Amino acid sequence: MKKTDKTNATFNLLRARLESERKRLIEEMEQLKSTIRPANERREGSPFGKREEEATESYELERRLTLEKSIREQLASVEHALQKFEDGTYGLCDSCGEPIAPERLEALPQATLCLDCKARQAKDAQGK
Repeated sequence: MKKTDKTNATFNLLRARLESERKRLIEEMEQLKSTIRPANERREGSPFGKREEEATESYELERRLTLEKSIREQLASVEHALQKFEDGTYGLCDSCGEPIAPERLEALPQATLCLDCKARQAKDAQGK
């Protein structure tokens, strides 16, 4: 088997993993949205009154919004990687254009930066 055949087989496997992950994230987002209770559908009386009920609802809303944001970010990175397949640039670093190590792609198929650029990005983020 030639190297390009092996690379194509690996990339096809990674693409299938990305498509499966996209489907899972979309389902998770839909499930999360289906659990939203309308504001008029309040809980039945809490022994501690309205304040506890409102605090609980605020906490649940904040938790759900944080989870939703996380899912949206994951979905965006998966869709970006899938778009790179369409563009023929999958496996190349978005920053320097060099190939991303196959081991990195195997561990994180939606990786868009090589390890050097990712380390530089993390260092720059720490410096701010």
